[in-house]
Amino acid sequence: MKLTSYTDYSLRVLLYVAHQKEKSVTINELTDFYQISRNHLVKVVHQLSLNGFIKTTRGRTGGITLGRESCHISIGEVIRLTEPDMNLLDCFDQETDHCKISSVCKLKGVLKKAQYRFLQELDQCFLSDLMISEHQFMNPETLIPFQQHK
Repeated sequence: MKLTSYTDYSLRVLLYVAHQKEKSVTINELTDFYQISRNHLVKVVHQLSLNGFIKTTRGRTGGITLGRESCHISIGEVIRLTEPDMNLLDCFDQETDHCKISSVCKLKGVLKKAQYRFLQELDQCFLSDLMISEHQFMNPETLIPFQQHK
């Protein structure tokens, strides 16, 4: 299982905003810090805002802040929101299940249980658990430079 870039970006936005404490963050700050397309981040911020993870304020003095305390933002909840299809196999969904052995296959049950436990573990992890010092987070010397994949 691989999480989508959209989920990755969503978690990165939340981490960045959380590390800013009470300070509002702009889309441009996020774009500059992570070197991610502004268009992608606008979509991510919009969805996170609609679901109460962040608050957005328009205008010159506006920006992005957390919508609730970081100790109340479950990583599992964010992943469920941002992952459109959590099915590990086609047979998890009746519409895409074309497997001849689906009705007797034990693998499906094992994988469903593993997926449940994966999400259960992430439900126990909160944004606050992922926090480091603001100095470490924002210090260019502690960060790995972004490298383009060739």
